[in-house]
Amino acid sequence: MILGSLQKNSLIDYPEKLSCVLFLSGCNFDCPYCHNPELVKGHLSRLPVLDERAFFGFLEERIGFLDGVVISGGEPTLHKGLISVCERIKRMGYPVKLDTNGSRPKVIKQLILEGLVDYIAMDIKTDPLLYSLHIVKDYTPDAILSSIWTIMESGLAYEFRTTCAKPIIDPQIIAEIAKTIKGAMLYVLQRFHNSKVLHPEFFQGTEPSYNEAELLHLKSIGGPWVKKCILR
Repeated sequence: MILGSLQKNSLIDYPEKLSCVLFLSGCNFDCPYCHNPELVKGHLSRLPVLDERAFFGFLEERIGFLDGVVISGGEPTLHKGLISVCERIKRMGYPVKLDTNGSRPKVIKQLILEGLVDYIAMDIKTDPLLYSLHIVKDYTPDAILSSIWTIMESGLAYEFRTTCAKPIIDPQIIAEIAKTIKGAMLYVLQRFHNSKVLHPEFFQGTEPSYNEAELLHLKSIGGPWVKKCILR
């Protein structure tokens, strides 16, 4: 298994832990605001690629220093080797956080049942009924909804995240998402930064970012439906 790239230290990607972040290349979604376009398009030649031996050698050297490992992307659940990589990381004693778009609920469920993940962060791009408009063509909400329910019933620590970019997100859409994840442990509304995105042409001639007051309004809409709602 060829791995995409590695961020050696992070204080923000795994809550309350000093972690490294392993990025896997390739994604089945086409989010206009994605800030990892090289990973989405699978352009490994533009990335500092590492192999498994180098990655696990790095982890061996950091035992006692790092508190956890984040597996991100791209979309990690597309990779056949994900299970074995998580198994090996867990054998080394590291907690694992998975970042996912929720498109492959069977893989998420397998990771949970086999005890291979400790924290799951799932991005909910928009109202699950609206994915075909801006995220991926001819997409039904079944997989997204299944992943949401699987994660909420897992007993693991988790968060759902939405990047707030116009017109993909508006107040009504936040209300629909929040209703869908009613009672969720944590809902994170992420600020959109219009730089180095997958499809800059999508935002030309518009102002896609929400200002602070608008974000607080979105938070006031989503907050009552979940246990905790924050801006990030």
